Amino acid sequence: MQRLHQIAFIISLLALSWLGMMAIHEFGHVIGALTSGGSVERVVLHPLTISRTDVSPNPNPLWVVWLGPVLGCAIPVIGWRLVPRQLHVANKIAMFFAGFCLLANGAYIAIGSFERIGDCQTMLQHGSPNWTLVAFGAITAIAGISIWHQLGSIREFLSDPSLVNGKTAYLTLLAAAVLAAVEFTFSPT
Repeated sequence: MQRLHQIAFIISLLALSWLGMMAIHEFGHVIGALTSGGSVERVVLHPLTISRTDVSPNPNPLWVVWLGPVLGCAIPVIGWRLVPRQLHVANKIAMFFAGFCLLANGAYIAIGSFERIGDCQTMLQHGSPNWTLVAFGAITAIAGISIWHQLGSIREFLSDPSLVNGKTAYLTLLAAAVLAAVEFTFSPT
């Protein structure tokens, strides 16, 4: 049963991290639009699509596009740092999520700078030098991996299923299911 809890926890934490990362990234674009006089037409967070925020008019596209990954990295790190260390499990989950967001946003921007995809195409079209995308991506991805490294050995975690109790596993599963349901319900495809 402990192995089942561990598997449920891992799958749920990855799903929750992916969906949460996309939501916070798009929240950054929304804040960028609202603070620059733009108007948000639509935010797509459907779990079966790549997230996006449509802004029109968009008087400052560079500000809007950069706030997605910047806040997409900063908010999870700040959130993790606000979780008291005494709440050991919650702190470790927040730490994992912060590392995940740094790595995901960093990889997206660094790799996307070469492929000119998504936000990266907008960044480059509106004057961001390619090296800034690569630098942002490298710094945040390395920071994410560094945070994950502080969590300890993945091999040790996987070899000891007793490290995850049923309550933690199923609360994480519930959180992932609720977030997915909200995104399915309220996001256009």
